[in-house]
Amino acid sequence: MPGTTVAEVMAELAELEDPKARAVNQRHGDDHGVNLGKLRAIAKRLKTQHELALALWDTGDSAARLVAILICRPKEFEPAELDAMLRAARTPKVHDWLVGTAVKKSPHAERLRLVWSADPDPVVASAGWRLTADRVAKAPDGLDLPGLLDVIEERMRDAPDRLQWAMNHCLAWIGIEHPELRERAIDIGQRLEVLKDYPTPPNCTSPYAPVWIAEMVRRRQRA
Repeated sequence: MPGTTVAEVMAELAELEDPKARAVNQRHGDDHGVNLGKLRAIAKRLKTQHELALALWDTGDSAARLVAILICRPKEFEPAELDAMLRAARTPKVHDWLVGTAVKKSPHAERLRLVWSADPDPVVASAGWRLTADRVAKAPDGLDLPGLLDVIEERMRDAPDRLQWAMNHCLAWIGIEHPELRERAIDIGQRLEVLKDYPTPPNCTSPYAPVWIAEMVRRRQRA
């Protein structure tokens, strides 16, 4: 609610700290111990409060930053602000939410996509590739899809984990959404074998691109 202070939010987050949740999160590279459902409930109650979001982000606390992302106003960010935030977002969940919520809804997403995709920092580059994958799926006009496949074919196998994951998403969406490039996308996936042995729970689709592409195409043909 309006008038809520940073100290009040931080105190509430501290009360929600759960050692079991922290242990699970740490296995995935995150460093907070707040259940995400409870964290979202805080954000829902606070609603949009951009100034509070900025102050929560500045605490450096991951749980506070996740709340900040949910209550910020993406259109109010300047490109330099989002760039600095991304470079400060080193844990996977904060990074993912920042790109998927604040950046994608800002008017600067395309500009940042181009800058980040070419960044030498693989974590930053992964954000650019995630935005590229989203464009492949939703707004591909103007993209050089064969050129993207060239880059994926050359670099994905040896890319660091987070960048490799984002490139693999892009590969899969090219194969799913663009039938004229589907055979090549599947071939690249088969030859590189990225995520081929990724542990996948029952009833979930493997992130291995050839399997992912085939399954999504099958579902659409049945719909």
